[in-house]
Amino acid sequence: MDPRRLAAHRRLNQLHTAALLALLAALCSTLAWILGGPDLALLALVAVAALYLFTPLASPRLALSLYRGQLLAPHQAPALYRVLETLAARAGLPRVPLLYYIPSRVVNAFATGGPWSSVIAVSEMTLRRLDERELIAVLAHEVGHIANDDLRVMAFADLVSRLTSLLSLIGQLLVLIALPLALLAGVEVPWAALLVLVFAPTLSALAQFALSRSREFEADRRAVELTGDAEGLARALARIERLQGSGWERLLAPHWRLPEPSLLRTHPSTEARIERLRALAAPSRPRLPTRPGGLHPPLSPAPAPRRSHLWGLWS
Repeated sequence: MDPRRLAAHRRLNQLHTAALLALLAALCSTLAWILGGPDLALLALVAVAALYLFTPLASPRLALSLYRGQLLAPHQAPALYRVLETLAARAGLPRVPLLYYIPSRVVNAFATGGPWSSVIAVSEMTLRRLDERELIAVLAHEVGHIANDDLRVMAFADLVSRLTSLLSLIGQLLVLIALPLALLAGVEVPWAALLVLVFAPTLSALAQFALSRSREFEADRRAVELTGDAEGLARALARIERLQGSGWERLLAPHWRLPEPSLLRTHPSTEARIERLRALAAPSRPRLPTRPGGLHPPLSPAPAPRRSHLWGLWS
């Protein structure tokens, strides 16, 4: 891996993240200024800073219970834990993440918890359908999220976005009460402030989506830094993209899918991620070795997916 190119990608991602976090804070403080003047705006900025420093993380048990996660003990998947130990050591994590198995036919993996209580959950289809090189790359991506503290950053962004929505709602209620009286009294209405009140939650949500996409790019970069294998992650992303959707969709219309607006995506497009990965040069450290059949633990078949599922969103 070219160290200069890696450093350039890291600086770009950090700058993007800082700009988006500043935009979220600015939207929140602007609403506070409209509602209560400079004193409330200052209070909002103090609250945002406190949220950034002391953002609580949801317990991993909550997310794992929603997906019926089952702990994979080291004796059940010794090769996977050896890979995680190597990745955690390279990333400087204080402890090796626990590995959980999700009985699902969706190809997916996610990380949850903080550095001292981190968990990586992998679905059955991820373990069955990815080869060892691709599986190592996916685990490295999730370790990258933990090492980059993305879980806390995104939790902070969510709290600030909720605070912005609350201030906007309060402002709009006050406007509904005061606007008729202001019009009858001939008072000039600050329409610019009203537009900010109305559209601030939407802008905050768009900034949150953009922040999520930025952190995905950075987790990809960190994964390549940890494994020295950009092509392995690119292959994993391409395979996961092919496996998305129903069997009939893949059979009858493999290249047709309704386009999702880029501004509304929480993840960058697979094409953009692969393009960035392949722009990185040859590895600077030895790629983690793989052995045929050595990483995949024995699994019981996943239950058939339900037609409707309240908790159907995967992170």
